Amino acid sequence: MASRQKRTPVRSMQDIDRTDLYYSLMPAAASRNNSLLYRKEQTNPQTGTNLRKERDPVPHSERRYSVLSVAYPLLPVHSGSAGGAEQILSLVDRGVTEAGHDSLVIAAAGSRIVGTLIQTQTFEGQITEEMLARAREEHRDFIERTLRETRVDLIHLHGLDFYEYLPSTSVPKVATLHLPIAWYPDHIFEIPGLELVCVSDAQATTLPERQRATTVRNGIDVAAFGGGCERGDFLLYLGRICPEKGADIALRIAHQLARRLVLAGPVHPFEYHQNYFREKVAPLLDDERRYVGATGLLEKRKLLAQTQCLLIPSLVDETSSLVAMEAMASGTPVIAFRRGALPEVVEHERTGFLVENEGEMADAVEKTATISAAVCRETALRRFDFRRMVDDYLGLYERVLGGWLKRPASQAPAVVSK
Repeated sequence: MASRQKRTPVRSMQDIDRTDLYYSLMPAAASRNNSLLYRKEQTNPQTGTNLRKERDPVPHSERRYSVLSVAYPLLPVHSGSAGGAEQILSLVDRGVTEAGHDSLVIAAAGSRIVGTLIQTQTFEGQITEEMLARAREEHRDFIERTLRETRVDLIHLHGLDFYEYLPSTSVPKVATLHLPIAWYPDHIFEIPGLELVCVSDAQATTLPERQRATTVRNGIDVAAFGGGCERGDFLLYLGRICPEKGADIALRIAHQLARRLVLAGPVHPFEYHQNYFREKVAPLLDDERRYVGATGLLEKRKLLAQTQCLLIPSLVDETSSLVAMEAMASGTPVIAFRRGALPEVVEHERTGFLVENEGEMADAVEKTATISAAVCRETALRRFDFRRMVDDYLGLYERVLGGWLKRPASQAPAVVSK
């Protein structure tokens, strides 16, 4: 395994968070034959001591264990990621490390994590099937190399395509299904030794008959969001710009109501995403309805704190909604289509409004003054803090590990190359 180095940033945080119109992926900082692992040490800014040595004892297992988290191959992982899976992986990495365990993350160059980053390539330009196949092959190689050279007690996979690089090993495996169940092939439910995780009750109800999965509800870093800004009169759409998320619907509503709207989020380099932006979104933009591109965490916090309300006109059954949680943590009401898990997140007429169609969403905009910012914030603090999610994952890890943790520390797992 490559040497571990103290991590140094490639660019400033603002440069990494802020992406161009078509979400240019960062250039590779490591090749397949020259991977880099980074250990990011955390220090207490007041005492200067290592936070790893200051932490309380591990609350669950008495034995320290090692979790290898595997991200989607082409997108970097950090707290400001646009993708929900990448945000959740970032928080789980942080929580596992803070609990005193070892967290290793296989993710694309440009990722920023708390534990140990095993950095893979990124690929520039439009994402094609050929590019994705190459990225999956590299992911598979990195996973198998890590298992050969490093002690790993559990593998946690987060990518939609996790089954494409699932290693043949006796190491216990967990896969979180971040997207609608229908988007996954049926055979994932027949993979022996794989524990599947749903992220909401609504998602769990769509599992195939006689299949089961553990439910671990998503969470956010509530403390990273808050009010304190003067509330504006603009509407906000914040998320990926793609057909299923309905950015064009938010724009039509803004035009109908003659209201300002800020459209924020990445256009990923998939052909159908770019076609959607060009054909359905761009014609509706003007001086009052602006597209500001992908946003970093600081920009996102400011937008959520200042907007009148957040619009979520999603056309798919959302498995969760981190941006709705973040809006509530900012004291901002949410107006969302009643799809998937959104009714589990948004409390109708208390933290926002659940609507059935475009017309109802437009009508609800004028009702947002009845929603209390304090109630939104209190609800987020009580229900969505990521520490509850991490605690649930730690409990799941230990249940899945079972007798695995009792094996001798020197015993290496068997890895079978495909």
